[in-house]
Amino acid sequence: MKGFTLWFTGLSGSGKSTLAQSVEQELRRRGLKVEILDGDVVRTNLSKGLGFSKEDRDINIRRIGFVCNLLARNEVAAIAAAISPYRAIRDENRKLIGCFVEVYCECPIDVLAERDVKGLYKKALAGEIKGFTGVDDPYEPPENPEVVVHSDRETVAESTQKILRTLELMGYIPPDPEASRISAEEEDEIKKKLQKLGYLS
Repeated sequence: MKGFTLWFTGLSGSGKSTLAQSVEQELRRRGLKVEILDGDVVRTNLSKGLGFSKEDRDINIRRIGFVCNLLARNEVAAIAAAISPYRAIRDENRKLIGCFVEVYCECPIDVLAERDVKGLYKKALAGEIKGFTGVDDPYEPPENPEVVVHSDRETVAESTQKILRTLELMGYIPPDPEASRISAEEEDEIKKKLQKLGYLS
């Protein structure tokens, strides 16, 4: 199979890393070469020293995109899990990589605040933390993502199967008869979205 990039975007706590790991396990089970670039891990290593200004955030996301492009060119399934708040930079990476599948992890702020064990959302909402993405710093949701998962009402398994079925229909991974199946309604919804985006006739 040819390489591709699966790009998870969404607010902090929306389930990007958890889903990335779940999809990684399934792709490995199917025999694919996979690498995850997690936003927090990248900042500790590849982007050490960068702050959280718009310029630094853009540099960070461009670096992740550059590495994903190298991996995808070498027949690796590259999985990026980073907030990546700005639409223009995500679209820039889409153009660079080509084989790019965007997954928007959608979750309401009130749910994110409830599940946030560190209490960062509550502090940001109270004005105690400045520059917090989604509260007083912008987050620009994708306009036409290939996949939207709703982590406030879908299980990890349900979201994972939705992503995998999308990758199957796009021809990036082979279908697996042993994998858990999605409902006929979800199958129809995925096909309609991919047709709208021009992937299916």
